Amino acid sequence: MSQSTAEQSADAFGPDSMLRRLVNDARWGLAVTRATVLEAAHPQIGAALIENSTFVTHPWRRLRNTFVSTQRMLDPDQHVRTREAARLNRLHARISGTDPRGRPYDGTDAEARAWVVAALFESTVTMYRLGGESLDGPALEQLYAEFRTFLALMEGDGDRLPATVREFWPYYDDMIDHRLESTEAVRVILYRLFANVPAPPLLRNHPAVWAASRTVAGPVAAAITIASLPEPFCRRVALPDLPGARALMHGAYLTAGFAARVLPDSWVNVNALVSLLDPGHGGDSGPWQTVRRKAGQAAAMVRLVTPAPDDVAPTTRSADRFFTEVLDQTGDGYLTWPDLAAMARELATRLDLDEQDEERLYDAYATWWRELQTNLDADGDGRVTRQEYAASAVSLPGSGLIKVADVLFDVTDGDDDQTIDAQEFQSLFRTAFHRDLTGGADAYSRSAFVRQFLSFMSGQRHSVAYDSLLS
Repeated sequence: MSQSTAEQSADAFGPDSMLRRLVNDARWGLAVTRATVLEAAHPQIGAALIENSTFVTHPWRRLRNTFVSTQRMLDPDQHVRTREAARLNRLHARISGTDPRGRPYDGTDAEARAWVVAALFESTVTMYRLGGESLDGPALEQLYAEFRTFLALMEGDGDRLPATVREFWPYYDDMIDHRLESTEAVRVILYRLFANVPAPPLLRNHPAVWAASRTVAGPVAAAITIASLPEPFCRRVALPDLPGARALMHGAYLTAGFAARVLPDSWVNVNALVSLLDPGHGGDSGPWQTVRRKAGQAAAMVRLVTPAPDDVAPTTRSADRFFTEVLDQTGDGYLTWPDLAAMARELATRLDLDEQDEERLYDAYATWWRELQTNLDADGDGRVTRQEYAASAVSLPGSGLIKVADVLFDVTDGDDDQTIDAQEFQSLFRTAFHRDLTGGADAYSRSAFVRQFLSFMSGQRHSVAYDSLLS
């Protein structure tokens, strides 16, 4: 990044930054969700999401990581911003392929990355408008300039977006009318994700409560999102105009806007939301502690009247179940490189690795992937099926998986004392330190850590800690 761009970002994201305030506002989730649909309609982005993203199988993890990454990109410390921009660029550089129509896609495509920022800007303006707030001319210009600066942090400049708000709207309309498509990713988000979204961490141990809630919340969330989208876009991709959906959508946005203005900051701050998506984020204090307690009480009531599965997880699980819950990160029914890359990406994001450690982690996963292909891909089609995995699962793990475990130990052992203490354990797993797993000692040795990792990743033993991270 040039010095001028660095100075510009430092000024744009100062104490008076509108974007800095937005990233800490939980209602911005409405804008992010809406923008995600518009992003997915871009053919390059849609193809990349379907083939590389875990947004279907791990939507809450994806949402949490998006918020955390955006907060880093807008951090007051310039070093934190440039570090995160570099990490995102490395992540996007690993994403490329060909869509079902034979068109190439690339995670570093400048036009596609500009559209991501454009869709989020327009969705933010829409959020304000539907929430009962209007942005005057100067405020709108400031917000747009900050979004262009946000793009410049990754691209080096923001010139892929028009220079002014007045010029932005024709660009936006042209993208809606001529560039966006009814991609598989749009259909998956609206008709599969909302209907089948897995339980958030808060309700993960209360499946009956979540199943009952999702029956109502899923269709409502889909209807609100569709009704908020631009009408020309809805016509272009043939989205339905459901009766009553627009009134429901207006009510939801007005309620969110009213809540943002009257509720205590601790309730509407995005960190409160992230603490729900990531229980180790910020501890277990504040208003959401009450929510967790009430959720537990509700689950207990449901269990009194409704048969529920045993909450006690088994020490082992079938190879087929392990394949589905852990290995198939993208949810396409196969084990491919994007699944292992998703694991590496989650670990690198969780630990905020620098480039050297990140490369070591990806290289270790690549070694394991080559072993899996060699040993399990019986038909040589470049992917491992459930049946191929189940037939050879007893031969795992191999040396590649051991390499992954060693690298993970090294990057988790922050003080390089060859043990993982309670604080380092918390940084990785976002959960309490389990002394029983270490044989009563106060820290994991390398051998104990590697042994636990291998027993989990080969499907031989259940682990609450690794389940919360990867399954």
